[in-house]
Amino acid sequence: MPRTVTVGLDGSRESRAAAEWAAREADLRDLPLKIVHVWEPVPEPMAQAPLLGAETRQHWTERLPREAAEGISLRHPRVEVISEHVSGHPADVLAEAAKNAELLVLGSRGLGGIGGFMVGSVSLSVVAHAERPVVLVRALEQAADEHERDPAGVPSAATPFRPVVLGLDIERPDPALIEFAFDAAVRRNTSLRVVHGWNPPPYYALGMPADPALYEGLERGRSEALAEVLRPWRQKFPDVAVVEESCHGSAGVHVVDAAREASLVVVGRRIRRNPFGAHIGHVTHAVVHHSTAPVVVVPHG
Repeated sequence: MPRTVTVGLDGSRESRAAAEWAAREADLRDLPLKIVHVWEPVPEPMAQAPLLGAETRQHWTERLPREAAEGISLRHPRVEVISEHVSGHPADVLAEAAKNAELLVLGSRGLGGIGGFMVGSVSLSVVAHAERPVVLVRALEQAADEHERDPAGVPSAATPFRPVVLGLDIERPDPALIEFAFDAAVRRNTSLRVVHGWNPPPYYALGMPADPALYEGLERGRSEALAEVLRPWRQKFPDVAVVEESCHGSAGVHVVDAAREASLVVVGRRIRRNPFGAHIGHVTHAVVHHSTAPVVVVPHG
């Protein structure tokens, strides 16, 4: 069975923006788009209330994904669109849907004047438990934000994609994470900006202000280690222009800063079999809450 780009749709602005992003990604990957609408059953007494009658339930369970699929098919004629509605708890259904997907796309609410996401409990649970890549998309027109500006200063789909940003921990560099980022850059015909944040060991910290050479040595060592990690990937993807940034300080802050000029941000999450809690790591947690670009969280061992 061929994989799909799958998107969770609940009718909100956020999920509709996610569906549009997912359609463009499906086109880039030459894959079908699957729209999943999850209907969470309500307690029987509420289900019998006049305002929650059969017609209303039918609208949300049948019309919403069907109408969304029809609209996307018109706007993206090269993409095969499949829709389905499923009854169950949204986080569980979407995590299950991710198993057969190339990637799962969800919407996240923008924080008004503050750049970033408001990641709800459903999205956070799916990110923490899905074993396929999960993308979080803001409720904005992403097509313009993903591209460079034209001579008139307006970003559009006719201009090149902005760079892909990869947040990388060189102590535990996972091949699945790195390959996803390089592949995303290839599909967008753009560059890859690899950001690694580091802090000195505690016993170095006190000596660094008084000894600039100590700091410079640590910085040079980190830069060389980053280059060594990326060397085989540069050889595997010779057409991708790679910018390496080894930055002193919080990795989350540096990745979020780089996201302002990115078409996509790629971060990782270690797979944990514990069913309780949302374990995504502090750097990934910061990025998914504050990135202004779409963020893909790639699970790895």
